[in-house]
Amino acid sequence: MQKILIANRGEIAVRIIRACADMGIATVAVYSEADAESLHVHHADEAICIGEAPSTKSYLKISNLIAACEITGADAVHPGYGFLSENANFASICESCGLNFIGPSSRTIALLGDKAAAKETAKRVKCPVIPGSNGVVSDVESGLKEARRFGFPIFIKAVAGGGGKGIRIAYSEEDFIKKFIAARTEAEVSFNNPDVYLEKMIVNPRHVEVQVLGDKHGNYVFLGERDCTIQRRRQKLIEETPSPKLSESMRKKIGACAVDIVRSAQYHSAGTVEFLLDEAGNFYFMEVNTRIQVEHTITEELTGIDLVQQQIRIARGEKLSFKQKDIVMKGHVFEFRINAEDPSRGFAPSPGQLEHYIPSGGPHVRVDSACYSGYLIPPNYDSMIAKLIVKGETREEAIARSKRALKEFHIAGIHTTIPFHQYMLEDKRFLTNDYTINYIDQLLVEGCLFTKPN
Repeated sequence: MQKILIANRGEIAVRIIRACADMGIATVAVYSEADAESLHVHHADEAICIGEAPSTKSYLKISNLIAACEITGADAVHPGYGFLSENANFASICESCGLNFIGPSSRTIALLGDKAAAKETAKRVKCPVIPGSNGVVSDVESGLKEARRFGFPIFIKAVAGGGGKGIRIAYSEEDFIKKFIAARTEAEVSFNNPDVYLEKMIVNPRHVEVQVLGDKHGNYVFLGERDCTIQRRRQKLIEETPSPKLSESMRKKIGACAVDIVRSAQYHSAGTVEFLLDEAGNFYFMEVNTRIQVEHTITEELTGIDLVQQQIRIARGEKLSFKQKDIVMKGHVFEFRINAEDPSRGFAPSPGQLEHYIPSGGPHVRVDSACYSGYLIPPNYDSMIAKLIVKGETREEAIARSKRALKEFHIAGIHTTIPFHQYMLEDKRFLTNDYTINYIDQLLVEGCLFTKPN
């Protein structure tokens, strides 16, 4: 592996370029016309334009990405997250072209990307799963029969869905009929696959995910968990590790389940196994993300292990250089997603030019970003400006340091989610760990503006 093409943009592309530079590996950045002045373009050894601003004409256009590899002589592709990172067809094309796809095999992506098949994999290794249908439900009548078996409320989920998309909630039989038809229609339009399956809705859950690594020699480890419960419309805003809801014994159990699932799927890379935690403290398998996560940073800070470098080493065929007993998880870490959104207006998008951009610094503070003063946040992609990662010896120390770091972070010209994060760090329920996955949406319904505290 001599030269890696990063099939992505923004902060994750910068993150991958830095990991490659530290390993002495040459990099190729790809960019759309809207991203010509993006930081990843400047940091890479080479850069090549792959199309117009819409992602369908650039970052999602497989033929252009393969052509960029041919032009630059790249022999490997790192997909980052989003875009084509969990696209089995893209991974398969890379494999057939002799390119080293830095991630699991196309077969594994296809297996775990099928939510029903992933659930069956979890069942086989005796991991607790959310009660639901036995695979795809093809019609309303059989769906109602299944729904009556485990009771309402029920999630109707697209098999090919992800990122909070392709989901409907039915609260009664009458509601189910309408939602089932709507879910299949949306799945067909959004994912070109109308198949849906059913899951019992876990009321007031927490969202906990486990980071795993698996090499091509049968070695697997988990690197603790991340609590991603602070979300808006199923989009994560704050993540922390370790989860303040898990005991050490529960941590070992959930980690062992995550490892069993990826081992069964012959998973070779970094990956994330997601779970829901109910009010009684029981955990249930949800899905596997077959890529690097946005929030991988907090696991890196907790363990001292560079996950992007591990992805590359595994793709090169190297064995993991550590075992489970060697992994030390020390301290408490938060990640705050700083997005170009206005929390006081329901998180309305706020693209535009950064008149000035002064990130936080100091001990135990990390900022992952592709922005700089004068940079224009384009409206074509996700709204992330930066990820602020803060570590403390305890959760309380990490919160105190986070307040300082957020106060230091200055961005002018657009609205950002910094006031939201400052609000949350004064919120009693957040501070006492008394919240669920619906908390932020409830506050929005109540009219909370998330303005900066005095």
